[in-house]
Amino acid sequence: MIYSEEEFLQLSGIQHFAFCRRQWALIHIENQWAENYRTIDGAILHQNAHDTQFQESRGDRLITRGVSIYSAELGVSGQCDVLEYHRGSTGIPLPGRDGLWQPYPVEYKRGRPREDTGDALQLCGQAMCLETMLCCDIPEGSLYYGEIRRRERIVFTPELRAQVRQMLTQMHDLYRRGYTPKVKPTKSCNACSMKELCLPKLMKNRPVSAYLKAAMEETP
Repeated sequence: MIYSEEEFLQLSGIQHFAFCRRQWALIHIENQWAENYRTIDGAILHQNAHDTQFQESRGDRLITRGVSIYSAELGVSGQCDVLEYHRGSTGIPLPGRDGLWQPYPVEYKRGRPREDTGDALQLCGQAMCLETMLCCDIPEGSLYYGEIRRRERIVFTPELRAQVRQMLTQMHDLYRRGYTPKVKPTKSCNACSMKELCLPKLMKNRPVSAYLKAAMEETP
C-alpha cells in the first residue's frame, strides 16, 4: 500500500505508541498535549540535534542534523536527530566526496536504556525511510542517552523491521477510525505528562460515561 502525503503520520509517534496506545491517540488523534519535566528536558536535549544548518567532517565521518525523512510505503514522515555518513566499502556516493558513505542514523533520548520502550523501533523506522530515499541498506544505527551520555548500538533485524511495519499498520487503522483506545493503567502512568488528561485512575475504576452520568445526576 502507498500512502498519500495527507495520510502520513509522525514518525516520532512510534515511540508514543509503543509506550501507550492511548497516549499516542491523545497526542496524534485528539491533538492534546501536556508538559512535565521529562518532556521539557527531552526537548532541550533535541534542540541542538535539530540544527538543520549543521554539518561537520571528522575524517571518514560526515555528521548532519535535522534531516527530513519520509516513506510513502510506511506512511510516515519526520526528522533524524543526527544522520552520520561513514566512509567505507558500502553505502552511497556523496557529491564532492570520494568513495562510498554508509548512512548511520542516531536518535537522542533523555533517559537511559530500557527494554520496554519504543526507542529502537523509532530508530529502525528512520532507517527504513532512509533506505527508500537513498536506495541503500542500513543495517544499524545508535541511540544516544543523555542520562548516561553514551550511545547504544541498535541492529535493525528482520524481527525489528516487521514489528515497525505491524505497529504502523495499527496506528494508521486507529487514526483512520479516529479511535482512542481505553487506558490500561500501569506504573508508567505516574511518570506520563498526559495523566491529567488521560485520567487512568478514573478509567480503571469505572467507564468515563458512567462517571459523567453520575456527575450529571448529582448536579442540582
